[in-house]
Amino acid sequence: MLSFFRRIINSKAGVIVTFVVLGVIAIAFAAGDVTGLRGGTSGGLTGNYVVKVGGEKVSVADLESRMQSELQDARQQQPTITMADLIAQGGMQAALDRSVNSLALDEFGHDQGMIVSKRAVDGQIASIPGLRGPNGQFDPAIYQQLLQQRRLTDAQVRSDIARGLMAQQLILPTQGATQFPQKVALPYASLLLEKRDGRSGFIPAQAMDTGAAPSDAEIQAAYRRGIARYTVPQRRTVRYAIVTPDQVKARVAPTDQEIAQVYNEQKVRYAAVQKRDITQVVVLDQAGANALAAKVKGGAALADAARAAGLEPSIQKAMTKDAYRAATSAAAADAVFGAAKGAVIGPVRGALGWIVARVDTIADVPGKTLEQARPEIVAELTKQKQEQALRQIHDALDDSLARNTTFDEAVADQKLTGQQTQPLLTSGINPDAPGTPADPKLAPIVAAAFQMQEGDAAQLVPLGQDGGFALVALGRITPATPRPLAQVRDAVVADIRADRARAAARTLAAQVLAKVNKGMPLAQALAGAGRALPPPQAISAVRGQLAANPRGAQPGLVLMFSMVPGSAKMLEAPNKSGWLIVDLDRVTPGDARGNAQLVTGTRQDLARIVGREYVDQFARAVRNQVGVKTDTGALARVRAELSGANPAAGN
Repeated sequence: MLSFFRRIINSKAGVIVTFVVLGVIAIAFAAGDVTGLRGGTSGGLTGNYVVKVGGEKVSVADLESRMQSELQDARQQQPTITMADLIAQGGMQAALDRSVNSLALDEFGHDQGMIVSKRAVDGQIASIPGLRGPNGQFDPAIYQQLLQQRRLTDAQVRSDIARGLMAQQLILPTQGATQFPQKVALPYASLLLEKRDGRSGFIPAQAMDTGAAPSDAEIQAAYRRGIARYTVPQRRTVRYAIVTPDQVKARVAPTDQEIAQVYNEQKVRYAAVQKRDITQVVVLDQAGANALAAKVKGGAALADAARAAGLEPSIQKAMTKDAYRAATSAAAADAVFGAAKGAVIGPVRGALGWIVARVDTIADVPGKTLEQARPEIVAELTKQKQEQALRQIHDALDDSLARNTTFDEAVADQKLTGQQTQPLLTSGINPDAPGTPADPKLAPIVAAAFQMQEGDAAQLVPLGQDGGFALVALGRITPATPRPLAQVRDAVVADIRADRARAAARTLAAQVLAKVNKGMPLAQALAGAGRALPPPQAISAVRGQLAANPRGAQPGLVLMFSMVPGSAKMLEAPNKSGWLIVDLDRVTPGDARGNAQLVTGTRQDLARIVGREYVDQFARAVRNQVGVKTDTGALARVRAELSGANPAAGN
């Protein structure tokens, strides 16, 4: 439990429920993406597996497929993320855990005599909103189309949904647990008030000597050893054709006949009209309205008289007679628009009661001739015709793509201009021209291309808010490729020198650390290191500060909260700039007994996630009972291939 709380105070959202629940599946399917259903299947597997769960297996192909799906999902939030980034962030382990837990829970449930009926699976598939047709009912054609798009089978989907239902039955009783005793929360709340004081020293790498120029042998060895560092990530050429309102503007210019037709159809809009500002009060009964009108006609202000009667006047701005008639009544409109400025009218029967009104202003708005109205009509017609033309082109392209029309054929049919990018990274940058920034206009086009797979049909991608869009097709995929040594020789030499400097800084830091742990003050140890090093800095923090923003906390502070008083430790500084030495002086325990607000807040925080902790522990127990065997060699090969360490692998 202490390790659980340590995860909480480092602001990680508790434990992760590492299996697929049915709601997630339904949401993904409804969004048109059922890739989250891949993985963990047992049918037709070979002996090439990464994990064996009881009698089931997660094959290499399953894991690779799952990771491609994970990458597509991640790019919805972070378009530039690569497979190597996702794996470095723990994405592969999380995906594998979900598959393993799903298999383990499914096997455990069956061992206990639990079943998931075909009818239950049918019901879940039929209830997914994204699979409903125009009549609101489940459409088998849409279902089959999604399966084809995502390269899935009905058996795979049903198997994953059945596992999700099985997991749901097993975990729901514990997932909803929210009880957490006040007395149990007290020590955790007190832990957040714990204060630590110490000092931090810094040994910068730039203060170290880097020695003689590296030899050719060293350069070649460093190049081979750090090949991933000199590897260009996967690149893609993107074929696209852009359709914008400006492109169709010439073909949608309004004719004189169309302009005249709009003018004649909207003569009322362009006719001369009188507009009035009117202050009015609506009274439910006629007697009250008569009394109010008498006071106003006797010299009282309409607003004051209304408020005295418990009513609130309203002001109608720039009202035409027709608009006022629609809001009140014909009699009220005739009376108000027949009165002079400043006149008080009423009571007159309106739609909601009796109206007492005053005419505040009168403005006669002259009408517009056809020529005067022409610019306004042209602008409106142009916009309408542009939108219609864009919809027609979009619908025509959509229909042709549904008939398996190629990119070139679709472009030719609609007389568009096809273009192709240079090989680009997910960021939109051409690695062969790193000084040239990515074109922001191409960002949605490039993002769409990196979500496509070879063989996928072209897609229509919206651009901006003006109705423009692009037809996008995937061109050539260039897998991650190491640059030749001749191109990166200077970078390799710089990296060798940087590695030497970091190693020298680490050696010196270890020497300083040894002296401090033998009792020498940190300031004295740094001063006697034989290098011009910055003096130590005092550091102090309360544990709760780290919980509030763990990513923004200084590394030295984070390390200090894992030490015992009177000890010193070292860790690498951010950006590999050198090494930090942290010397902890004292720990002042926290006491939350007098802080009811903190204790209550801690209890509530723990209560929100204790159910997930139970689920995590239950899943671990199930895995132990079912038995999980990992082929570490196969797992390492998949990780290396997907992350680009294998030059043949893409990302």
